[in-house]
Amino acid sequence: MDHHQRWHPTVNEREFIERALQSDLRVDGRRPFDFRRLKILFGREDGSAEVQLGDTRVMGYATAQLVQPYKDRPNEGTLAIFTEFSPMADPAFEPGRPGESAIELGRVVDRGLRESRAVDMESLCVVAGKHVWSVRVDLHILDNGGNLIDAANIAALAALSTFRRPECTVGGEDGQQVTVHDPEVRDPLPLTIHHLPIAVTFAYFGEGNIMVIDPTYKEEAVMGGRMTATINSNGDVCSIQKAGGEGVMSSVIMQCLRIASVKAADITSKIKNEVNSYTSAKALQKVKRLPASALKKDNAPDVAMKESSDGALETQSTKPSSDGQQINKEPPSVVEDNKQEDVEPMLSECNPEAQSESRLTAGGSDETQEAISPKSLKDAVKPKHKRKKKQHSKINV
Repeated sequence: MDHHQRWHPTVNEREFIERALQSDLRVDGRRPFDFRRLKILFGREDGSAEVQLGDTRVMGYATAQLVQPYKDRPNEGTLAIFTEFSPMADPAFEPGRPGESAIELGRVVDRGLRESRAVDMESLCVVAGKHVWSVRVDLHILDNGGNLIDAANIAALAALSTFRRPECTVGGEDGQQVTVHDPEVRDPLPLTIHHLPIAVTFAYFGEGNIMVIDPTYKEEAVMGGRMTATINSNGDVCSIQKAGGEGVMSSVIMQCLRIASVKAADITSKIKNEVNSYTSAKALQKVKRLPASALKKDNAPDVAMKESSDGALETQSTKPSSDGQQINKEPPSVVEDNKQEDVEPMLSECNPEAQSESRLTAGGSDETQEAISPKSLKDAVKPKHKRKKKQHSKINV
């Protein structure tokens, strides 16, 4: 974006803004060190976020793919920031090649994230020297209301915080074959983020004596200089960007860093709260969809589960069947007793002598019945076999 294409205020507008700043007032009614209203929205897919900072709107989208690492860093993944300035956001933006503002925005956000080691790059390594994850964050400027750097930085952090990369395993004969699992088979893994570097932009007016936070579109047209300090909630300075303009004294810079540390802590808590609410809502949706998926898993054959899972899941899937067998081992003893009770009427039907003995035992007392009932089966069975033997002996004679 060229400077001659920007909106240029008139002399009266410039004087009005500068006199208001001298009285610690701003055009939108804020105090000098107040941010505009920050709103963070998340999309349906993981890794997409939209940030609204006043009238400024930036959308961030994170993706990842497997690539070969750099030769000097074979055990580390990569992180890249790309920006897109749309003419719909500002008439001064032109489609095609990125301008100076787009390049500066991408470098400031990229430097704050990479140089501070906010994202653990070693955790993105799959096979050293061959396969690593390359994370890409695309920042789309939807509306330019001023202070694009801070809004784009928050959008990149929100997108990375909710991004989930697919889980992959290494196997094969040589141990170099990489298998990327579908999200439905295995849950994707989040990125390891150590801290959140927050960019806080200061605008200077009147030879650097007046400074404000989060300048608007009109204030950027009037300001004499700008400085962006990237700092985390612990107070660690990640990077400082002074984009030309009027000089600033070191005492003013130290004051800006102290103010930026307080603002960074507030914005960090805001991002974490929004991310936690988003992840809890996603987990709740997953729990609601679980019964239907559980039914599908129960009806699915074991072979499909073995093919799509490793040995650990196989043992878990086979455990319920073994437990079911253990539970079913005890009831058959009761069933056998019932079978013995059912044998009596069957034998009595075959042997009329057993019926007479059972009638005699029925007329007796309960004690004699308990004593005779186990013997009656044997007594009923023995005469039958003896009679058969006698018949065979008569025939032989």
